[in-house]
Amino acid sequence: MTRGRTNIFAITGLHVVVALLALVVITPLLWLVCAAFKNGFDLFSYAFVPWGHLDHLTLDNFRMLAREQPFFRWMANSVFLTCLQTVLVVTFSSMGGFALAKYRFFGRRLAMVLMGLTMLLPSQVLLPSMYELVYHLGWMNSYAAIVVPGCMSVFGIFLFHQAMGGVPDELLWAARVDGCSEIRLWWEISLPIVRPMTGAFTLMSFLGAWNSFLWPQIVLQDARKFTLPIGLASLLGLPEYQAHYGILMAGTMLAIVPVVVVFFVLQKDFIAGLSSGAIKG
Repeated sequence: MTRGRTNIFAITGLHVVVALLALVVITPLLWLVCAAFKNGFDLFSYAFVPWGHLDHLTLDNFRMLAREQPFFRWMANSVFLTCLQTVLVVTFSSMGGFALAKYRFFGRRLAMVLMGLTMLLPSQVLLPSMYELVYHLGWMNSYAAIVVPGCMSVFGIFLFHQAMGGVPDELLWAARVDGCSEIRLWWEISLPIVRPMTGAFTLMSFLGAWNSFLWPQIVLQDARKFTLPIGLASLLGLPEYQAHYGILMAGTMLAIVPVVVVFFVLQKDFIAGLSSGAIKG
């Protein structure tokens, strides 16, 4: 009985600690949501919702953002680029991981070593050479400069290589005997087996593409082609927005919505993918 009570107290204490930590983590998000509906005076007068002055809450920040800036154009650009880049990087990374895991060819180990060495280089080191290449290709101020370099991930290839190594070779050979093509082996057999890892990598790729700032800021000059991170950052340089943080909070809150939707759609696969990777070591 004593041991059972000790376990109950331990579990209860653990839940309390987790709840407190969750509250600490979610507090900035709650402040952001509240700030998006405040006017300039209430923004710094109340920490969260002004309970005694609920009539002060307003949608003016959202109206000004939509009326004075091409915000929804920026969001459409981000959705298009993020979805396209995510689909391409997941497709090519899974194909590369499948090839490295299931095929034996000359130079395979050397290719893996060279790809692994590229992961040791900070991405900022490659910016000058990438800029020069994009400039000579005539891709400046175009989405090709963002999509093409971002459609391949060495990390993703190694991730799928690890996951697809668990696909039974006997299953693939049986499918080949039945006349299954190599593309169908990858698409219809291997990918469904590693679905949790695919979901986890899809979510990570989506978040990376959605929050990408440095490289798109370098190659995009037209304001109508900006993505959300660049567009919102550009407002900080305008004198009329330097003291109007409510508009920035409104834009940031709207920018979070697609990420939250994608996370709830893929959360089961994301957690399962991380769990399977932890179990495999």
